[in-house]
Amino acid sequence: MEPLKIWKTDQYRKMANPTPGEWYRTPILGNEDQAKELGGLLVVLPSGKSVPYHYHQNRESILMILSGQAVELYENQEYQIGAGDVIFVPAGAKHAVINRFDKEIRFLEFFTHPPMGSDFIKVE
Repeated sequence: MEPLKIWKTDQYRKMANPTPGEWYRTPILGNEDQAKELGGLLVVLPSGKSVPYHYHQNRESILMILSGQAVELYENQEYQIGAGDVIFVPAGAKHAVINRFDKEIRFLEFFTHPPMGSDFIKVE
């Protein structure tokens, strides 16, 4: 049995962005952690960038905002989100994160039905 997985959120708040000015995401939970039904990733979204408007047929997600602020576009309605917020996105819901602010936003996303790139359907 692997040791207990503990995420130190401060580590993700303070780490340097390996792709300054660009959208960055990296897995933080997967098969190597013995996770069969869950995945996780860190997202760093610089000012002026956005995650494309999309949905997932099967995937449910929890977003934990670590730092910064942005707009969550959810079913064509905008919601301001920021550090300390936790968001649930059900399967089938169209959504995007849009950073219109001066500083980057960072969040952890935990989701069902991994892997990370599966079931991503872009809305045109």
